[in-house]
This record gives sequence, structure tokens and C-alpha cells, in this order.
Amino acid sequence: MTEFRAFHNTDPPQLLKLWHAAGLGRGAAECLSIDAFEVLIFSQPYFDPNGLIVAMENNEVVGFLLAGFGPNSEGSALDYSQGVICAVIVHPNVRRQGIGRELVLRGEEYLNSKGATQITAGPSGLLSPYLSGLYGGTRPSGFLASDAFAALFFESIGYQPVGSTRIYQRDLLGQKSPIKFHLVNIRRKMQLTIFDDFQAPNWWWLTRLGRLETLHFELVPKSGEAAVASATVVGLDLYIPKWEERVIGLTDVFVKEENRGKGYGQSLLLEIARRLQDELITKLELHIEESNVVAWNVAEAVGYRQVDTGIVYQRV
Repeated sequence: MTEFRAFHNTDPPQLLKLWHAAGLGRGAAECLSIDAFEVLIFSQPYFDPNGLIVAMENNEVVGFLLAGFGPNSEGSALDYSQGVICAVIVHPNVRRQGIGRELVLRGEEYLNSKGATQITAGPSGLLSPYLSGLYGGTRPSGFLASDAFAALFFESIGYQPVGSTRIYQRDLLGQKSPIKFHLVNIRRKMQLTIFDDFQAPNWWWLTRLGRLETLHFELVPKSGEAAVASATVVGLDLYIPKWEERVIGLTDVFVKEENRGKGYGQSLLLEIARRLQDELITKLELHIEESNVVAWNVAEAVGYRQVDTGIVYQRV
């Protein structure tokens, strides 16, 4: 008989073992230590043991669900109206027995009891209290299409897709930057500046990306004016055993509104690629919302190719 309960402090070794056994696909870091879970999940200031629901059989963890909440508009505290189911994992040996469904029902009950008026399945964008650095690559972007059982499971329990994210990568080994004559003049006028002491914009950014190795890049006019575009790069060292190569993620890619449509976005991506190629990085990864057609056209124009899709769900 399956027992469901809240997280205990003795659970992490079995949770980690289940994570590795579950076959979560290309976007899940593997060969992790308990320390990775401790830093990126359990030590979060908002971690609630009641939001990590464990399924037990014969004193063994056979499943768990991790739930949390999104931020308020200032990124200074939680917004308990925005509930997020971040992970639902069931051991392959006991799937199709209703354990996952029961975990979700109990997760929804927990979120509703704390004030959730909307529940999203799949951490993505700002609605990602957990799994940065562990699932999704550059950032959590919902449940991945390469996570073979996710879509079938959520659709079977009454959830439907409500948004998606394109996941792109660009190979740096032997791949020359495309020649863009209209960008030559931009390169002459601009320089790429790197900041390793980037100040977190808010508490919410710090709790997630602040726990990972990051650098901030800005595309700055050589004339000394303010930056026209910027991006943050995120170290993905936890994925090295899985991907067998050094990949760096790009996030918070931004071009000032008055400078959009002038090639600065392409120039920023190309200059970052050139700089990181010198550091023996083999690939870059970039996540772009499906609705942002301009952004993914820019990425494809400078050599990025889609490798996966992240999907978020809501109950219908």
C-alpha cells in the first residue's frame, strides 16, 4: 500500500536515487550529489516541507511531487496566488498505478490551502521557484518534450498545454560565425563588457540564479554611452556528465526598446559566442518563448537551432 506524506530530513538520499532512476530525458542533470539538492532546493528561504510530498512503499521512496509559488510583481516575496507544480516523479516500476495522479491531487490541495487561485504545472520563467540548474538547462521552461512521459501524464489527468518555450543551442566547435555585413559597422562601434560582480535585480533573481555561477555581458558603445543590449550567462556544470561537454546558458537577453530592430540583438549573441569560444565552451543554450517570433528569428539568424521544447500545463 502506498503512503503519502510530507518531506522528512532523512529523505534526500532516496529522492536523489529516484531522480536518477526516473529517466527524465536530456534536460535533467544527472550524477548529482545530495549537495546539489540541498543548495538548489532545500536551502531556499521559501522551501516548505509540506510542499514536497513523498510516496512510500515498503519504506522506499517511489515518487514525489515538488510544489511552490511564484513571486510578487516586485520580485521581493512570494505571491501565494500563483501555485506551481515543479516536479512529479514516479519510479518506472510503479507507474500507471495512480501514484502520480494522487501526488498531483495532494499537491493541488497544498497549493490551494496556501491561497493559490491559479496552478501551473511546469516551472517556467518567473514562475519557477525550484529546479534552476537541475532541470531544463539554462532555466526551467516547463516540462520538456524530451521528457518522454510528461505530456502523456498531464494530459491523462486533465491538464492541457497553455504555453511553450523553444530551447535553442548553438555549436561553437568548428562553427564559424555567420557573415553579416550589416553587423560589421555595429562591431566597429561597440564593445562587449563583462561584469562578474553583477548586482541581482531583486530577491527573486537572487534565490534562483544567484545560486549558480553567472556573468553579465553588456554591449556598450565605444563612445562611452550607456549599454544598448545585455545578457546573463549561466554555468551549466551540473549537466557535464549528461551532455559530456561544456555548455553555457544565456538568459535575461535584453535590447533597449529604442535600439530594437537595428541588429544589436544579433551582434550581442555573436560577440558572446566569440568570447566564450575562447574559453573552450562547446555550446550555448538559449530559451525563447514560442510567442516571441522576433527573438527566435534573431537566434536562428546567428546559428542557433532548436533542440527541445518546454511546455507548461493547466487543468481544464
